[in-house]
Amino acid sequence: MTGDCRLVITVDGPAASGKSTIARALAGHFGLPFLDTGLLYRAVAARLLATGIDPTDETALLRCAGELSEADLATPDLAAEAIGALASRIAANPRLREALRPFQERFAARPEGAVLAGRDTGTVICPEAKAKLFVTATVEERARRRCEQLRRRGERPIYARVLEEMRERDRRDAERAVAPLRAAPDALVLDTTELDPARTVAAAIAWVSERRRACAGAEGTSPATQV
Repeated sequence: MTGDCRLVITVDGPAASGKSTIARALAGHFGLPFLDTGLLYRAVAARLLATGIDPTDETALLRCAGELSEADLATPDLAAEAIGALASRIAANPRLREALRPFQERFAARPEGAVLAGRDTGTVICPEAKAKLFVTATVEERARRRCEQLRRRGERPIYARVLEEMRERDRRDAERAVAPLRAAPDALVLDTTELDPARTVAAAIAWVSERRRACAGAEGTSPATQV
């Protein structure tokens, strides 16, 4: 990333922490394009499941990644649990992560700035982003939220199973050798376990606004001239 004051915002965190909701709210507030980077891995997983390709076939895996377009990220069924579970497994593949990295970096390099949500956007994809957040919550609360999401889609989740799957996903994300899930040293950590959405979004907007003003002051420009 460049050293200018383009407003690039990263929002990382584990599954069902609320990071995508917060990132979308930030994108709307500041008038920026939004990318949920997790959808890239879900889109690859969806292709694997649809075609019956073995996820351990790295050549086929990388081919699927190379064929992705922005249109693939709008596929309605990407939120399915089976796709999410497979996406978490293949995301540990370092060659796949490297293959999907240029897509994310191009999005972040847009002249108007951007908001990216994921697991490593603040630590790997956009380490020089002006505003970084790390959103978390207890695994029990996140499992409860995921169950609610599944019920709204007409599914009948078993809480104990969802909780165990989420713990396993957290373990994979935190322990993978490449780009493990962690907060960037300069990120604001938001624990949403007991915060309502409105308060969480307000805190995120305040943080980003402060970082924006700090950058503008350091550059000797007026915040009103920044995106």
